[in-house]
Amino acid sequence: MTDAGARPNLVAAQDCCGGSCAAPVTRDAAWHRAARWARCLAWVSLVWMLAEGAIGLWQGVAAGSIALIGWALGSVVEGMASVIVVWRFTGDRTVSETAERTAQKLVAVSFWLIAPYVAVESVRDLLGEHRSETTALGIVVTALSLVAMPLLGRAKHHLAARLDSAATAGEGTQNYLCAIQAAAVLVSLALTAVWSGGWWFDSIVGLGVAGAAVWQGVRSWRGDDCC
Repeated sequence: MTDAGARPNLVAAQDCCGGSCAAPVTRDAAWHRAARWARCLAWVSLVWMLAEGAIGLWQGVAAGSIALIGWALGSVVEGMASVIVVWRFTGDRTVSETAERTAQKLVAVSFWLIAPYVAVESVRDLLGEHRSETTALGIVVTALSLVAMPLLGRAKHHLAARLDSAATAGEGTQNYLCAIQAAAVLVSLALTAVWSGGWWFDSIVGLGVAGAAVWQGVRSWRGDDCC
């Protein structure tokens, strides 16, 4: 294995995001620096997601909001994707094509883990005309996520293109998805606070979260996010 800071690895990657791109990627010193950044950002995401998920779940249960609960559980799943990327770029796995393909599949599966629960609970709340309450802390944490997640997602997609890593791209897409969900949940919480007749919006957001998770899982499995 070539030292990360020394000479370029003359063996170029043959697969590009599942074979979707033509240009090979040379694992030189710049590539290894990008790999370290990908691992570092994955750690940052993991810490953020654990805090975000814990607060969101607590407030979602307290308010009876399936959209907020689904978003919080999605944060936990995103944390799993971050762990996968850390694993992918640690030790000898950093230059392993097998590790990249395994990580890509695992990130895809992580998208699918949350969808069934959120979908079932959303339908149940919709049919039962369940009315969630508003939560100030839930509004604050989703607003913070709306600002931070697109920045992380953009950085990871840039790194994914440099690294030819669908796993890193999938993790970045989860950050984007988290921001979209945060925006929808924020609207749901605000709507609930000012209009009691908007009780149904929370469940609709939950169904949207579930559908988006399934679709992005499919894209990640195929490696469609990287290039």
